[in-house]
Amino acid sequence: MKGVLFDEGGLSVVTDLAVRDLRSGEVRVDIQAAGVCHSDVSVIDGTIPFPTPVVLGHEGVGIVSELGPEVTGVQLGDHVVISTLSNCGACAACDSGHPTHCRHSIGKMSAPFRQGDRKVLQFANIGAFAEQTVIKARQAVPINKDVPFEVASLLGCGVITGVGAVFNRAKVSHGQSVLVVGVGGIGLNVIQGAALADAVPIIAVDTNPRKEALARQFGATHFINAAEVDTVEEVKEICPNGVDVSFECVGHPSLIRNAVDALDWGGTCVILGVPKFGTEASFLVSSMYNDKTIMGCRYGAGRPHKDIPLFVDLYLAGRLKLDELVTKTYAMEDIQQTLDDMHNGDLARGVLQIG
Repeated sequence: MKGVLFDEGGLSVVTDLAVRDLRSGEVRVDIQAAGVCHSDVSVIDGTIPFPTPVVLGHEGVGIVSELGPEVTGVQLGDHVVISTLSNCGACAACDSGHPTHCRHSIGKMSAPFRQGDRKVLQFANIGAFAEQTVIKARQAVPINKDVPFEVASLLGCGVITGVGAVFNRAKVSHGQSVLVVGVGGIGLNVIQGAALADAVPIIAVDTNPRKEALARQFGATHFINAAEVDTVEEVKEICPNGVDVSFECVGHPSLIRNAVDALDWGGTCVILGVPKFGTEASFLVSSMYNDKTIMGCRYGAGRPHKDIPLFVDLYLAGRLKLDELVTKTYAMEDIQQTLDDMHNGDLARGVLQIG
């Protein structure tokens, strides 16, 4: 079996992977497409510490090809978006509708793959950069088969993280002003989530001026080139008192500070970007006395079995942009070119065609 392996020697496409037999409550999925996300890059560059060898990829879609014992809710042949949340479904957090708070959904290292005699881990409980993977049935969210695989793959991370942060975490409401720092895959989904929530204005910030057209296509009303001007000053030109909600989608301490400083009284900053492990950020404590709030956000505070079908309905109704997110598709062998194009700022999202 073919897959993208990250090891001490670097990144490579291998053809000698195998995946173990199913256990109770698991399904086998034939991966059809997988988006390439910055979190995969963060493993490669050490921003996210993760042991090796590991099959990367956590934004995938596929077809269920085998069911393990005691599996319900998923059938053979289902098209499924794969969620990184391997939550238990039975604890107080899951029962209250907060699966991202489930202690069983994070920190566990599963190794269903083999390369010869070596155990190989799967990143984010998925390992989507392989022709086949084994996951918990709860991670498989069945979707309408009319949705193309290339766009459906993005629902599993970029869309639920960005749009979910708007709906579930910040709970942006009609007429609120929004600032989005970073116009990558996550930022674009925050922008379109804010547009769906009827936010106005929606101010996008990036250092790449080529991102302006894309940001406006997804719903931004203003664009600030942070390479040329002071972000906070420019935001105050648009919203003199500051914005109601800001989203930091890059993961840099100075940008987190900007996102906080750009808030109006009572405003909320949501941190979505992932900085290097151990990074600290600072803010003026005195500014917090104006009822400002700083929020962390994991996976868009998502509820995959509720949110992903909703996003599919919005897409099929022409209200959620998914086709526009896919800038280019690549063969698995072209993973390095995909990463190079991402680093050059040429992609909204690159997608590997696997199946």
